[in-house]
Amino acid sequence: MVNGILSCMGRHTVTGWLTSSGDQFKDWTSAYRLFKGDRMDIAGVFGVIRRKIVALADPQEPYVFAHMDDTLLRKKGKNVFGTRWLRDALGPPFQTNLVWGQRFIQLSLACFSRRGAVQARAIPVDLHHCPTVKKPGKAGAEQDWENYRETQKKAKLSVIGAQRIKLLRENLDQDGYSNKDLVVSVDGSYTNEAVLKKLPANTILIGRIRKDCSLYLPPEPPTTGKGRKKVYGEALPTPEQIRQSDDHSWVKVQAWAAGKVHDFQLKVVPKVRWRKAGNKDLKLIIIRAVSYRKTNKSRLLYRDPAYLICTEPDLDLATLLQAYLWRWEIEVNFKDQKTILGCGQAQVRTKEACEKVPAFLTAAYSMLLLAAATAKNQVLPRPKWYKSKKSIRTTTGDILNQFRALNWAHSSKINFSDFVNIQKKLQTLKKTDNPILAALFQARN
Repeated sequence: MVNGILSCMGRHTVTGWLTSSGDQFKDWTSAYRLFKGDRMDIAGVFGVIRRKIVALADPQEPYVFAHMDDTLLRKKGKNVFGTRWLRDALGPPFQTNLVWGQRFIQLSLACFSRRGAVQARAIPVDLHHCPTVKKPGKAGAEQDWENYRETQKKAKLSVIGAQRIKLLRENLDQDGYSNKDLVVSVDGSYTNEAVLKKLPANTILIGRIRKDCSLYLPPEPPTTGKGRKKVYGEALPTPEQIRQSDDHSWVKVQAWAAGKVHDFQLKVVPKVRWRKAGNKDLKLIIIRAVSYRKTNKSRLLYRDPAYLICTEPDLDLATLLQAYLWRWEIEVNFKDQKTILGCGQAQVRTKEACEKVPAFLTAAYSMLLLAAATAKNQVLPRPKWYKSKKSIRTTTGDILNQFRALNWAHSSKINFSDFVNIQKKLQTLKKTDNPILAALFQARN
C-alpha cells in the first residue's frame, strides 16, 4: 500500500494505490477493511517516525522543535463525514471564498543536522481530523442546542491544538526525552488563551500576535503584605508603536530563510504580560520588515514586519528566531501532501476512513522524507533547462523520482542506466507475468 502511495501518478484513490503497486487483479476488499475499526494503529506508526527524528539530532541538543498548523482538504461528496463549508485560505484578501471540505491539524518536527542558522526539513508526526459540530436545526429542542453549544466549544481548533501539543509532550516523555524542552512554533490563530494557558511543563510556545494588542509590564514587587497581588503592571505601547519608537534599539541576528543566511533586525522587550497568557512572563520580539527586489533593476520592496511572543523569556534570540522561521516548512508539507501525493483525493465517507486514510498517506510521506534524510543515495540529475547551480534543497519531487526509478528498475528487472539492449529486454519480458510492469504503464497514463 505504501509502495502504491509513492508510485501513484494518477488520482490518489485507494484503487489508484492498489493499481500502482501491482495489486489491481487481486481482491481489493482487504485494503478498504484496513481502514475500519482498530486494524491500523496510526498513533503507533507516527510514534516510530517521531522517535527516529528525535534520535537523529545531537544527544546534547536541549530542544525538540515542532510546528503546528491546520489545513483543509477539499471534498465534493455531501455525505462525507466531517465536511462543511469552510473559508478558503487561498482566497483573495478582499473576498471571503467558501469551499466544501474537512479540517485537519498537523504537527511536524524539524529535522536538521545541527542547531544554528541552517536549513531544516519538517517531517509530520501527527495529523488529526477536526470535524465541525452539526447544528440541531430549527426543529431542535433546547437541550439539543445546549449540547451543541457545549460541543462546539470543545471542537475549536485552538482547543484541539492545545490537546495535541499536550499529547506530543507526553509521548516525548514516554520516549525518554523528558530532559528536552519542546519548542512549538504557531501562527496567530493558536496564539490565544486556549493554548497559552494550557501549555504543559517543559513546553515553549513561539507565536505571532497582532500589532495592536495590549501588553503590560510585570508588576512591581508589593511593598506590604496587604491586599491582592497585582498580575499586571503599567500598560506598554502597542507592538506597532514600539517598532516605530526609538526607545528600543535594533539588534542584528542571523538566521536561515529562503535558501540562505539573512541578517534580521529585531527589537526585544525582555518581559511583558498579556491577559491572554495570564500571569506568565513573555518575551516580545519585533522583526523589522525585510527588503527585497523582484529583479536586479526593480525598485526596493518591503515585506510586512512580524510581532512574536515567546513563553520562555530566557530563550536566546538566535534559537527563537530560527525556530519560528523553520515554521514555514509545515506549509511546504501541506503543499506536498495535497499536490504531489494527493492527500484528500481518496473517495471514502465513513468516520474511521476519513480519519485514517489521510493520516496513513501523511505517515507514508513522513517515512519518505525520513528515509531521504538518512540515506546516502544520490538524487537523479535534473533536466538540462534547470539552473546549473547546485540545488541546496532536495525537493519532494526529486526524492519521489529517485524512489520510483529505483523501485521500477528493481521490479521490472530493467537497468534504466543502460538503454543499449532495452528493446531486447522488453521483448523477453512480454512472455513473463509481471504485474509491476502493467502497473507502471497504468501509472503513466
